[in-house]
Amino acid sequence: MVTTIIISMLCVHLLCFCAMFLLISTRLNGKKFGMEVFALGNLLLGGAYILQLLDGVSSSSILSYASHTLTLCAPVTYVLGAMRFFDRPTPVLKPLLAVAVGYTLAQLLVSAALGPVARHALLAFACATLFVGMSLAALYGRHTYARDLRVEMLVFASLIGGICLLNAAKFVMIIRGGLDALDLNTSFQMGFYIYMSFLGTVLPPSAVWLVLRRLTDELRTLATHDPLTRLLNRRGLLDSLELHFRSRTAGSAYVLVVDVDHFKRINDTHGHKTGDQVLVHVANILINTARKGDLICRLGGEEFALIALDTDREGALQLAERVRLAIEQTDVPGLSQTQPIRCTATIGVSDHFTSAQALDDSLQQADKALYRGKTEGRNRVEWVRVG
Repeated sequence: MVTTIIISMLCVHLLCFCAMFLLISTRLNGKKFGMEVFALGNLLLGGAYILQLLDGVSSSSILSYASHTLTLCAPVTYVLGAMRFFDRPTPVLKPLLAVAVGYTLAQLLVSAALGPVARHALLAFACATLFVGMSLAALYGRHTYARDLRVEMLVFASLIGGICLLNAAKFVMIIRGGLDALDLNTSFQMGFYIYMSFLGTVLPPSAVWLVLRRLTDELRTLATHDPLTRLLNRRGLLDSLELHFRSRTAGSAYVLVVDVDHFKRINDTHGHKTGDQVLVHVANILINTARKGDLICRLGGEEFALIALDTDREGALQLAERVRLAIEQTDVPGLSQTQPIRCTATIGVSDHFTSAQALDDSLQQADKALYRGKTEGRNRVEWVRVG
């Protein structure tokens, strides 16, 4: 009786969080972070437990077959939702239908060949195997696709590992004790469903918290990055410089202001769409040419800033010349092959500076050098004349 109440409460939790996930997904424009898929997973698992309550745990009716299929499909759905959360778009209905049909056929074959005990053991074994894979994927994600969520992935792996061990124990108990092991009045079954209720209470709010964290991260990125080139904007540049100069070992830095020559002519001749492609092209060249650790920013329009960190005057000038040459010698990709576009850039280099507060003065120095380069023919590197 107690276990039945626990399962009933678990169903209520699952269906309530299903509704909450759906409501959240409707409020998210564009990227939904897998919320609608998590809602489907809760619906499937809640439906499985409802069928189990209606038909009994050890039944061999059609409802029991459906309950087992839904039970296995639910964690598969959570995996698909997690893939969408981590920006790996994947279809949902086709994989779920394939799992549902395949597992239903497996149940029929196992039951016909080995009996109902084997069918129940199959579910415990399949769930244990699936949860092992999910735990390992979460641990792997700590070092790859979820490096910013290392603690969270460790917690998820531990929680999923717990239900994996319980399913493995259930499998052994079914093999040894038959259908009697499924009696809801046993302490093991009560503990099993208490743990499931714990997961049903803890994991959905955790998923919501992760979505909120992703949203705040994206807002922070939007606030510090240029939407077209994905480079830092002025605010992001200043934040990064402050972080750099907090280090006791931080050396001097130089500002390289890069300005695309005759950019207005490119816009007037080829259109603003082509102008945007040119800006993205220049941004990619800066990314590929800059040294590891250097900061790259779009100041506005066709003007960029590259902050050469921990270097000297000679190193800053060499970097500026490499950037100028790379821009001059590279066609803008994605445009007509019959009329390839190449652009050039003029680069002004500031004197060294050693604090984020000196950035504005250094930008002014680099701008003066840049203006001198424009008046003297463009497509050149100019060093600031101090004093």
